[in-house]
Amino acid sequence: QLQLVESGGGLVQPGGSLRLSCAASRFTLDTYTIGWFRQAPGKEREGVSTISSSDGSTYYADSVKGRFTISRDNAKNTAYLQMNNLKPEDTAIYYCAADRAHAPNLIATLYYYWGQGTQVTVSS
Repeated sequence: QLQLVESGGGLVQPGGSLRLSCAASRFTLDTYTIGWFRQAPGKEREGVSTISSSDGSTYYADSVKGRFTISRDNAKNTAYLQMNNLKPEDTAIYYCAADRAHAPNLIATLYYYWGQGTQVTVSS
């Protein structure tokens, strides 16, 4: 079974940057669509970004467009989420997820494999 482990979260001031990593084990990531999701306290899990396995197409939620960049390095079996110009409203637990049964999307229920999450806190 595919296992995903996120890292790179932490406390950052508004306007700062973080890069999250999603490392896969037991299977290779190259045939999976990768999604990044986040969940803030008291809120539903929301899709942030996704990257296709076939052509590397990327998609972003409007709230992060222009600030976040998703990427993948299949040789390292790892996906990334570069987050710039962070805002307090970006504070959440961030999860990576993988799926190969559907076209790239930001619908959490369509992703089968999930990591345990990493906390991102944006505060001065």
